[in-house]
Amino acid sequence: MKPPNLTGVSEFLLLGLSDDPDLQPLLFGLFLSMYLVTVLGNLLIILAVISDSHLHIPMYIFLSNLSLTDASFSTTTIPKMLVNLQTHSKSITYAGCLTQLTFFSLFAFLESLLLTVMAYDRLVAICHPLHYLVIINPRLCGLLALVSFSISLLTSLLHYLMVSQLTFCADVEIPHFFCELSQLLKLSCSDTFINNILIYFIGAVLGGVPLSGIIYSYTRIISSILRVSSSDGKYKAFSTCGSHLSVVCLFYGTGLGVYLSSAVSSSHRRGAVASVMYTVVTPMLNPFIYSLRNKDIKSALWRIIIRKV
Repeated sequence: MKPPNLTGVSEFLLLGLSDDPDLQPLLFGLFLSMYLVTVLGNLLIILAVISDSHLHIPMYIFLSNLSLTDASFSTTTIPKMLVNLQTHSKSITYAGCLTQLTFFSLFAFLESLLLTVMAYDRLVAICHPLHYLVIINPRLCGLLALVSFSISLLTSLLHYLMVSQLTFCADVEIPHFFCELSQLLKLSCSDTFINNILIYFIGAVLGGVPLSGIIYSYTRIISSILRVSSSDGKYKAFSTCGSHLSVVCLFYGTGLGVYLSSAVSSSHRRGAVASVMYTVVTPMLNPFIYSLRNKDIKSALWRIIIRKV
């Protein structure tokens, strides 16, 4: 079903990262390479988890869900950007813009919630190792994944409904490489006060609450690790959550950096460039962080490669 268009606007113009025509081929090659690495890296993680029965445990099931989310997250923005760069076009249809906005919100919130679920998984594994398989059972894994997806889906649909009720003026230029919610609100001729309140509220709840849960989990984890007497025991405990902590810092650090840069700088283009970090770079780096720091994933990937050769 096509979204209701209350405005008469048939398309928006995505201004992208640069107007310099000499930079377009370079940007196309760079983002195509990053996208292929992102998709391939995350698919390899998923394939490694599926193909190795030793990885059929909650920690790696959540990781495969995160990898699928990362690949999908990049797919909502980069392919359209690549098409526009290749065709020298800046347009995106009204329906396409709302669809992109909806899926972008869905996967952004889902990533945040999955990282929180993974922090809880590490909390139970380190603080309650003897009861880990009893607490984090397959039923709970499925429930946590389903709840995370449901919350993210409902929130993204709320964003969709908010934007679909707006009217837009003649200016339909979006100073970004994708349909970003705050930019769409700025283009609207409607009163967006309620929309802005909702955005800040949703951001505080689905950004602040998961982050608080992660901080609480790692406070408990660090407290538990410090009580371990042997240095080998401390190293093993830290190594089990080092990759996850790195990904958390990368995701929330880049997201916070984009928010602060857009608040301080008046240049919309700088905000667009900064947002590349969490929309493109973070999903690309996550597979490397998990594969390079995790012996089980590395072993599973090597077995896949040897089997193919």
